[in-house]
Amino acid sequence: MGLSDKIKAVSRMQYYIIAHLDESITLDDIAKVAGYSKYHAARIFKELTGRTLFETIRALRLTKAAQTLQSFNEKVVDVAISSGFDSHDGFTRAFFQQFGLTPQKYHMETPPIKWFVHYPIEAYYILKGGIKPVLNEKVSRTVTVTVVERPARKLIFLRHNATDYFSACEEVGCEWEGFFNSIPEKFDTAAGGRLPKFLIRPNTNGHAFFVEVPLDYCKPIPDGYEIAELPPCTYLYFNGMPFEDPNNFPIAIGIVNEAIANYPFERFGWEKSDDAPYLGMGAEPETGARAAVPAKKLIK
Repeated sequence: MGLSDKIKAVSRMQYYIIAHLDESITLDDIAKVAGYSKYHAARIFKELTGRTLFETIRALRLTKAAQTLQSFNEKVVDVAISSGFDSHDGFTRAFFQQFGLTPQKYHMETPPIKWFVHYPIEAYYILKGGIKPVLNEKVSRTVTVTVVERPARKLIFLRHNATDYFSACEEVGCEWEGFFNSIPEKFDTAAGGRLPKFLIRPNTNGHAFFVEVPLDYCKPIPDGYEIAELPPCTYLYFNGMPFEDPNNFPIAIGIVNEAIANYPFERFGWEKSDDAPYLGMGAEPETGARAAVPAKKLIK
């Protein structure tokens, strides 16, 4: 069984888990989707993702439960039952084991926690160059540009020195995205990119993962993360169109990056700024690829 066959099998298992997360999921069901025996399906899933099927399903369900507790006024016991747990106590133990606090405390205080992010295995190997994507070139080249004014705020960030997404995750871990996106006060989704000039240290490339939060944000952050104040700024938001095939994300990101490279900033009265971070927000089929470039008006 070659690597490509394993990737396709694990991808089918991942899609099945996401589609049936609110239902009863059995190993027989997953093995059938994978096209292999239960033992072999479980083995290759752990081999490629680093987690067992059971660990993955539980982490996804607990993360969905955390998102519900953050966003809706649901009783903990009701969230426990809808998450597939037989009892309030069992749910509380599992939640504490996953996130380090009880679901009741999380519901009341909504501190940042490390939501579990289940990265599509095909996306990982496409970006790492392990497989060639079967690309559908029918991705719209339309990119909209919107001016967004940001007030003074704080930046929570995690430095790294990698030059690509998954190498950065290998350097500092992949938990940053779940942590940043769990912050309800954030201005926008978690991003990766270049830090503003005043935060770049000597002998580093200035790259980091980060999220912007209001100036009065004062909740704790994990060791290794930093927080700094940012002055008001203007962003030019570049947003590509939605696309159907998830594997077309490299094309979608490439189109937005090309639009930024070719954008006539000076003709429209702008110049790029290094006083704020460059926000690369990746690409999702529903939203398209997104990036925000800090800019300031040209002085005539």
